[in-house]
Amino acid sequence: MTLQQALFSVSDKTGLPEFAQGLAALGVKLLSTGGTARLLEEANLPVTEIGAYTGFPEMLDGRVKTLHPKVHGGILARRDLPEHQKTLEAHGIPMIDLVCVNLYPFKETIARPGVTLAEAIENIDIGGPCLLRAAAKNHAHVTVLCDPADYAPFAAEMGKTDGDPGQAFRRDMARKAFARTSAYDLAISQYLEKSLG
Repeated sequence: MTLQQALFSVSDKTGLPEFAQGLAALGVKLLSTGGTARLLEEANLPVTEIGAYTGFPEMLDGRVKTLHPKVHGGILARRDLPEHQKTLEAHGIPMIDLVCVNLYPFKETIARPGVTLAEAIENIDIGGPCLLRAAAKNHAHVTVLCDPADYAPFAAEMGKTDGDPGQAFRRDMARKAFARTSAYDLAISQYLEKSLG
């Protein structure tokens, strides 16, 4: 399975331009949400902003960006089921093979002195966990990266497997993504219980 399209939506942009450069050099198409897309454009990388891709702009002050069938269909479709492939073709949905997402910094936000409940709530990521969970669920076909520390191991894996990260690597990354979203939700729950309880 060769990587054809990658989706980026990151708050921690550490090492991202260099990582995306390596993917672009392999012919991987780059999709990205607003701020991340601007960073990639500044690095002279060919990137499609997610609103241009879906036909819907980011809306509601950025609360809705990636929650769209063209995004989640491309991530969740099983590559081994002809019916899934026919559905994608019928709706003009390309597959997304790599999801590179890290979440809004909720813990860092609530650790700031004087942060308000409203500020905390605006730093609850919705689309990011959905992307991570979708890619992790479909790890048989999609690679999920939720941590910049995984860029180098991913690149090494790609070098070893001729462009396919391999099932064991994808499974490890899926486990990490589910652990990350679980910890994220726990932090939110604990904060709300303390703030509103």
